[in-house]
Amino acid sequence: MSSKFTYRGYTLERLLEMPMDEFIKLLPARQRRSLLRGLNEEKRKLLEKIRELKSGKRSAVRTHIRDMIILPEMVGTTIHVYNGKEFVPVTITEEMIGHYLGEFAPTCKKVEHGEPGLRATRSSMYVPLK
Repeated sequence: MSSKFTYRGYTLERLLEMPMDEFIKLLPARQRRSLLRGLNEEKRKLLEKIRELKSGKRSAVRTHIRDMIILPEMVGTTIHVYNGKEFVPVTITEEMIGHYLGEFAPTCKKVEHGEPGLRATRSSMYVPLK
C-alpha cells in the first residue's frame, strides 16, 4: 500500500498551487522566520537557476548556499551542494520540503580507524604485542 505524500495535510499539487505567504505559515518557526524576512540576493539567484533547470534551459545547478530552505517548486531537481570539499549531488524529494539544503550534504566523514598503523594515529602504531 503506497500512501500519497502530504506535508501538514496538503498534497504536493496543493502546495505548488498555494501562494508563498500561505506556505510559509505551514513551516516550522525557524524556517518561517527566515522566509518572512525575505530571500537575499544569493537565494533569489539560486531560485531563478532552479526555475531555469525545471524549464530545461540549464543542465545542472551548483551552489554554496547550504541554508536555502527547500520549497515545493524545487521537488524533482538535483542540486549539487558544496560541503567544504566537493559538490554533493542532492536529489530533492517531497519529504525534504521545509528542510535546509545543507542537511543533505554532510560536511564531516565518519572516522574509520583500522588496525594499529593502518589509517590510524602515530601513537597507536606502538601497541605492545601480547
